[in-house]
Amino acid sequence: MPVSLTPALELSLDLLRCPTCRKRPLRPVLGALRCPVGHTFDIARHGYVGLLTGTRATSGDDTAMVQARDRFLSGGTYTPIREAGARLAADCVSEQATVVDVGCGTGYYLAGVLDQLPGARGLGLDTSVRALRSAARAHERGAAVAWDVFRPLPLVDGAADTVLNVFAPRNPAEFHRVLRPTGRLIVVRPTGRHLAELRGRLPAMVKIDPAKEQRLHRALDPFFEAAVTEHVEYSATLSRPNALDLVAMTPSARRVSRADLDDGRFLPDRVTVSALATAYRPR
Repeated sequence: MPVSLTPALELSLDLLRCPTCRKRPLRPVLGALRCPVGHTFDIARHGYVGLLTGTRATSGDDTAMVQARDRFLSGGTYTPIREAGARLAADCVSEQATVVDVGCGTGYYLAGVLDQLPGARGLGLDTSVRALRSAARAHERGAAVAWDVFRPLPLVDGAADTVLNVFAPRNPAEFHRVLRPTGRLIVVRPTGRHLAELRGRLPAMVKIDPAKEQRLHRALDPFFEAAVTEHVEYSATLSRPNALDLVAMTPSARRVSRADLDDGRFLPDRVTVSALATAYRPR
């Protein structure tokens, strides 16, 4: 039996364009979306649509990483970061806004923004089909699409009032293209102090490059100017399962040995959570 559109995906069809020929609209036909030229993209039974072409849509976070992220985020440790992103979005757009989360993962941060904007609709993009299974059901007004941030986004010009980018790769030129002139780009990224205690105990974890912030500014400066920045920093208690999930939900999971994780001495019971959340205006 053909898969039907979710209500959220149906609400988002006007935002999409064919990634192959860039024609629009994409219309539902027998469990798929089809462009006017005839390019067809399957709607997964989990509710997201796969628009990636020429590459496998199974890249990105694997099942273990996504499950660890779901468990960790549901515990509330990163709630202040989620609230900061949602607050910046709510302060600069109307309740009827369109929010696009690029690198949405499981949809946790997009759902936080939609909770603050009762009339808004959301669309999350990610390469991981395993994460998209969660993102497609993270919020009743949030749809999900398989896509790679480094390729031209499968969105019409000026589609979004807000582009959300939380702990994810960026494509500044495409963010600028799909953002309306009055819209905002919201970027959340870690500071050098983020999870310092955990990184100190586990040297194999991925380091935060001290030049990361400078590179961000150089990349965004041709397209955006910073409007307001919030520094979110606090100390969080970590249970052993929390700490294991925190490592397992990141690329560090591929670098840290099982022996280190099994040895409780390497897992601190408190960590510093530190991130910058900035709202940018398009130039």
